[in-house]
Amino acid sequence: MTNSNDQSQNPARFSALAKDIVGHALKQGAQAAEAVIVQSRALDISVRDGVREEVESAESQDLGLRVLIGKRQAGISSSDLSPSSLEKLAERACAMARAAPEDPWCGLADPDQLTQNNPDLDLFDPSIPDIETLTQSALAIEAAALGVKGVSKSGGANAGWSLSGAAVFASNGFEAARQKTSHGRSVMVLGEKNGAMERDWAQSNAHWAEDLRSIEDIGCEAGTRTAARLGATKLGSASMAVMFEPRTARSLLGMFLGAITGPGVARGISFLKDKMGEPVFSSGFDIIEDPLRQRGLGSSAVDGEGLERQKRQLVKDGHLTTWLHNLSSARQLQQAPTGHASMGLGGPPGVGTTNVHIAPGKKPPEELMRDISNGLLVTDAFGPSYNGGTGDWSVGIAGFEIKNGKRAGPVNEMTVAGNLLDIYARLIAASDLEFRSSTNTPSLLVEGLSVAGQ
Repeated sequence: MTNSNDQSQNPARFSALAKDIVGHALKQGAQAAEAVIVQSRALDISVRDGVREEVESAESQDLGLRVLIGKRQAGISSSDLSPSSLEKLAERACAMARAAPEDPWCGLADPDQLTQNNPDLDLFDPSIPDIETLTQSALAIEAAALGVKGVSKSGGANAGWSLSGAAVFASNGFEAARQKTSHGRSVMVLGEKNGAMERDWAQSNAHWAEDLRSIEDIGCEAGTRTAARLGATKLGSASMAVMFEPRTARSLLGMFLGAITGPGVARGISFLKDKMGEPVFSSGFDIIEDPLRQRGLGSSAVDGEGLERQKRQLVKDGHLTTWLHNLSSARQLQQAPTGHASMGLGGPPGVGTTNVHIAPGKKPPEELMRDISNGLLVTDAFGPSYNGGTGDWSVGIAGFEIKNGKRAGPVNEMTVAGNLLDIYARLIAASDLEFRSSTNTPSLLVEGLSVAGQ
């Protein structure tokens, strides 16, 4: 493990280059322009059966330029950052913008919309792991997983590190330089019983290596989950209570976040487009976004257009309180921007969230199960089918039967289905919230969900 003082990986050194290409674009006739330079380094180690299987190292740097001429815009990107190519890039981007169709909602932020507040959220770990350190971590995680009774084979373990940085400059005065690191560990193992194979996995990700879960914790989780799935059966079709553990419950949160993005609402393609201010979830249900969490995996104080991000309740006491806007969708719906623009590399900004979680309930999952005579605990989901316009949703699942208030035997090859408006209205949150991702939920229980099996 070494410490990085490599100034070539400091995004601030690209600020002058970003200013130069914006200047070239303005000289070519652009009325506004923004440039983004993104750089990254990554090292990833894969092991299997106690042997290092693969070493992957990658470095890249890319530039994106967006230019605006009236209400026409165009974007272009390149990995060639040589001075001789910048003028040509700006010339091509301006020619493309003149030929583009008009977009009445496009445009950079007004200078008075830009934030001057950009606190340090502690997302950069200066230590750089070497190949041997990562290899030993991956081997140890695999060994811990294989040491669990019932596990018979490794599907591989990984340990990796990455560093990414971005420098932004726009003609409206938006200027920023950011960098962050990421450390990750994961393992997948298999077990076999009566000729049937089951598999499961575990992982941990953090900006700082010291925040990763322990090697033993990751490996034992993967092994224990795999062993518990052995001997799975398929139940009969029925309507029953279904509890989604946090890992699978995150998909329910993800579909909700996708449904409240401003561009989708503006185009009328969201099943929640008419639900602003209305109860979408049950009373007492809260969904919170906190972009300023120290070392949070989704933390970001400034959005991709230079606007300040703020902590907010997306759902308060079950009621939908806001759309997620970039400037374009806010203008289209004649609403205030919300600081949810995601940075584009030469293209117009998209929409994205930061750290979002469902507030925990008062009862642990085991207590919520006590009143369930016949139900399912979903621990794995695959092959989803989702209609964003209607909210109709189905997904293949594996997990465990809930019988007489307790977790019973494993099940697989089943499907749950329903309409998300109905599901959201009946969700009950357990108390087991943990922050392991940028989107986090406790276990979620929904009564009367359609389950297809035998």
